[in-house]
Amino acid sequence: MKKGLLWLSLLAAVTAFLYWQNFSLQREDCIFSSSLLPEAFQNFRIVQLSDLHGRIFGTEQETLLKAVAKSSPDIICITGDLFDEKTDLSTLPVLLTGLAQIAPTYYVTGNHEWQVDGLSEILAQMEALGVCVLENEYVLLEREGQSLVLAGVHDPCGPYDQKTPAELVTEIRQKEGENACILMLSHRNDTLELWAELGVALVLAGHCHGGVVRLPLAGGLIGSGRQFFPQYDAGAYTKEATTLYVSRGLGNFRLFNRPHLPLLILQS
Repeated sequence: MKKGLLWLSLLAAVTAFLYWQNFSLQREDCIFSSSLLPEAFQNFRIVQLSDLHGRIFGTEQETLLKAVAKSSPDIICITGDLFDEKTDLSTLPVLLTGLAQIAPTYYVTGNHEWQVDGLSEILAQMEALGVCVLENEYVLLEREGQSLVLAGVHDPCGPYDQKTPAELVTEIRQKEGENACILMLSHRNDTLELWAELGVALVLAGHCHGGVVRLPLAGGLIGSGRQFFPQYDAGAYTKEATTLYVSRGLGNFRLFNRPHLPLLILQS
């Protein structure tokens, strides 16, 4: 009898631990500095959501929406894999409407969205719900007469003839000036060298899920290409004047790697 109770207690403890690991949101505050940042955008606050994969946090996403609102973002950036082939798409409107009511919300595709039928119609519906879908294009964020370039690229799984990152950055430089400060949304986590070559100030990415399982001192265990110990698994990476920030994401199974909700604060 005692042995049975011990096993039941152990099972309950493991179940509670795994639930906490997979559904307890972990906020992380990160400060990023760039000499190119316009002074009007000092302490500009960005909440990043990545790799949700259709996961639900609370009734009608109440837990996730409350956590985002608590961060008091100026904008919200979704860096791909918001949904996938298994997602119940009827759950998206309440989340997207809720996010857009908190702050202007911007989105780029990940690799999984391109496996979903009718993607163009889904993206149009997202726009109708108040989300700005950046399809290899950019917008200007305006403050006190100054502007910050917010750009976004489709995942490479998109159309074969889509605009390249280099073409997009060249377009921005031609129209907004060589010294324009560019904040780029891009799903892929392994592109620091590309963005550094193009002189992009800050890139927000995901894709790697923080390595799925995180080990002390070693970091993420499994990369997006199923390799062990990926190089760009989570956090900030800098090369020259470019910073790549990789979110650990929100969805799928994880261990020692709680769902990640970064708050990025920009400083000049």
